[in-house]
Amino acid sequence: MRREHWISIVMGVGFIVLWEAWVRMAQTSALVLPAPSVVAQSLWQGLASGYLWPHILSSTRAVVLGLLLGGTVGFVGGLVLGESARLRGILIPYVVISQVVPKLALAPLFIVWFGFGTLPIVVMTALICFFPLLENTATSIQQVDPQRLELFRMLRASRWQTLWRLKIRVALPSIMAGVRVAVVLAWVGAVVAEFIGASQGLGALIIAAQGSMDTPLMFAVLTLITVLGLVFYKFAEWLERRLLRFPLEPQKKDEK
Repeated sequence: MRREHWISIVMGVGFIVLWEAWVRMAQTSALVLPAPSVVAQSLWQGLASGYLWPHILSSTRAVVLGLLLGGTVGFVGGLVLGESARLRGILIPYVVISQVVPKLALAPLFIVWFGFGTLPIVVMTALICFFPLLENTATSIQQVDPQRLELFRMLRASRWQTLWRLKIRVALPSIMAGVRVAVVLAWVGAVVAEFIGASQGLGALIIAAQGSMDTPLMFAVLTLITVLGLVFYKFAEWLERRLLRFPLEPQKKDEK
């Protein structure tokens, strides 16, 4: 591990220690602010008893499906808008409107349109996480070096060959940055959707814990969401490193 990673870990541990010391010295009620040890105990009991696992699986499934749907729409839409300036001028105002409208206000409508269950949560998640990927893809596709484009024209490459072999590869770092942002926003979208119309999931469990005044359980669920979001983010970083390992252009074989 690099030095920066150790510093980050020490800062996190120091924050938890200070939090524990503050709660114990101030004798704060667990109903107001539970100590980290109390939160950890609640989290362990929920995991050991199996109570939390169905909610974890439900939220994870919704996030994965929402990411696949939103990421696919965002990537394909970004390619289309990046290739056509006219379509970008026509459609981008409506794309922005879809992001400006408060998603919490749309959640009850999604329940009316799609019913209860996983589908409205997936749609909400996809609606929130598709925009970063669309914007990053469209912008980076338009910013390819003109000299490289001219080279591909001289080689009589087709539009598809230019898009696949040049534009997407050059734009890959920016596209993967959009993926990382989408991964984080996907958990926000899923949890917000579960607040409204879900009987299962980590968001629904937070509402249930608030209703029963079980603050340690609520903090335990928030901890779970944080850890899962970090795991998804790290996976996106790992995937980016794997994809960027491939060279932009194939290496030439040595002539004999």
